[in-house]
Amino acid sequence: MLEGFRFYYPIRVRYSEIDGQKIVFNAHYSTYIDVASTEYFREIIGSNWIELAETNTFDLVLAKITLEYHQPAKLDDVIHVHCRIKKLGRSSMVCSYVITRGDSNEILVTAESVQVSYNSVTGRSQPIPEDIVEKIQTYEGDLLETK
Repeated sequence: MLEGFRFYYPIRVRYSEIDGQKIVFNAHYSTYIDVASTEYFREIIGSNWIELAETNTFDLVLAKITLEYHQPAKLDDVIHVHCRIKKLGRSSMVCSYVITRGDSNEILVTAESVQVSYNSVTGRSQPIPEDIVEKIQTYEGDLLETK
């Protein structure tokens, strides 16, 4: 496990994700991050995470993402997408990601995103429910900064 992270999700690079240089096309890294984020919240929140989104109790939208490319991933690599919540606010959170080549911890990509708790009925942000805040705080422990 990469230091500073309690969660990662493994993904194998598929042929359809590489480009003319035979490396992962840059846009796919955002998809990898999205997949890992979903699995991260499934782990923290539990199996009812979809129901929470459908009832507008807790659903996230991406407000910002930045990626920095260090090394390319290649066809058939197993990459680990490390994910954590770095900072928790009233209605938003800053998430940190590091994509490594398997267990080697060779850093391929570093990224950060801002996710906002969103209500699709009102079309506005809303506070993160207290029980979700508590689950995140319990899971992340001393790695979590609060605003």
